[in-house]
Amino acid sequence: MAKIESIAVLPLTNLSGDPQQEYFADGMTDELIGELSRIGSLKVISRTSVMQYKGEKKKSLSEIGRELSVDAVMEGSVLRSGDRVRIAAHMIYAPTDENLLTESYERDLQDVLKLQREVAESITQQVRLKLTPEQRARLQQNRVVNPEAYQAYLMASSLDRTRQQEIKKSQIYLAKAIQLDPGFAPAYVENAWRYINLGQFRWLSPRDAYEPAKQALRKGLELDEKNCRAHFQLAWLGWRYDWDWQTAEREFRYALELCPNDAAIHYQHSYYSGWNGRGAEALAEAEQARELDPLMFDVCRGKAQINFQLRNFAAMSEASRQCVASDANSWLAHLFLGVGQEGSGQPREAILEYQKAAELSQGNSDPMAALGYAYAVTGNRAEAQKILQQWQRLSETGYVSPYMIATVYAGLGDKNKALEYLDKAYQERSADLPYFLKADFRMDTLRSDPRFKDLMRRMNFPISPS
Repeated sequence: MAKIESIAVLPLTNLSGDPQQEYFADGMTDELIGELSRIGSLKVISRTSVMQYKGEKKKSLSEIGRELSVDAVMEGSVLRSGDRVRIAAHMIYAPTDENLLTESYERDLQDVLKLQREVAESITQQVRLKLTPEQRARLQQNRVVNPEAYQAYLMASSLDRTRQQEIKKSQIYLAKAIQLDPGFAPAYVENAWRYINLGQFRWLSPRDAYEPAKQALRKGLELDEKNCRAHFQLAWLGWRYDWDWQTAEREFRYALELCPNDAAIHYQHSYYSGWNGRGAEALAEAEQARELDPLMFDVCRGKAQINFQLRNFAAMSEASRQCVASDANSWLAHLFLGVGQEGSGQPREAILEYQKAAELSQGNSDPMAALGYAYAVTGNRAEAQKILQQWQRLSETGYVSPYMIATVYAGLGDKNKALEYLDKAYQERSADLPYFLKADFRMDTLRSDPRFKDLMRRMNFPISPS
């Protein structure tokens, strides 16, 4: 048998007979992938790609292995009965269909973390991986977890992190998990990411979102100082909220050192590298993420975001067209295509994409701001003013990003108002400010103003390579 350097863990089948237990089987799959993802010498396909094979009956494991370009494929099942959990695993060498592992593992639910690590350790033994002493020690850890807390954690993990109501529902489950087991680090880390998403989708103000996120991360790292997702989130906060570029870079790299197979961390680091002006590194990171998650839709979206930061709007349009072709219902794909078009000098074509993005996102402020600016610069000032009036009403009951307001005023040619709202964004530490300010063509008419130059100086951006 040839050396095994890559593996795909397919979604575990739920044998309980209860569809309500699907979250448990999917959660166990995620956790097993997570354990294996910490081993740098083994490429592990990420969750997004393998979940597309959930319930797959027609394709053989060898076929799936070829589609995912991996050496080994593992399938299995999970059965929870009372307080006992049983995992059955079957792994093959994909090129020859040779059986590598057929084994069952069973433990009490409170020992489920050890159960997952036993399966991961068996896989590493069968594929003859050489583990570092640190990796071996982690796989042999035997921390128990409150069974009800773990179930609440898996329920939270099963909910959509990008939808406001599901985030809030997941936080109820995470609060329960923390109450039942205050020493369970992953619950704090998951809760931090929910707060971060509430902030970056602008459902909470920066302070109301990111300060609780930092508090949750501090607690999570007290309990597990080498949790790669916690360090990844610290990197995001360093970039977008604390504006501490050195910490952001250090934490991104440490997160990748801890979990070299985590596609999401590679993607976010690719965006950060592009923002930093390191275009070649950014695209290489995006490619690494694609290899780990070959069926992930975010590949073209990632390229679009990198090219936005590099102000390469033609390449952004090209990548975004691929996104729209892959998923015509993605509002981000239509938004990015519009930005690429407008940045390439086609504002009227961009308006059609912005309108589609606004419709699909139910009025998200990103496409609405893009629409407001495009309306203004193409002479439809009344429509731009309507958007500002709508935001004024919304701000009475919720949060509206001052950066987004500034972009519309910039389109209307009202420099004083635009700069006033940019300063408000600075005062509240808006996550939009570091992300957009350097590359955003909507700011170009302001760049020569001394007040804008002062803002750039206060932001203390890292110097991009020439």
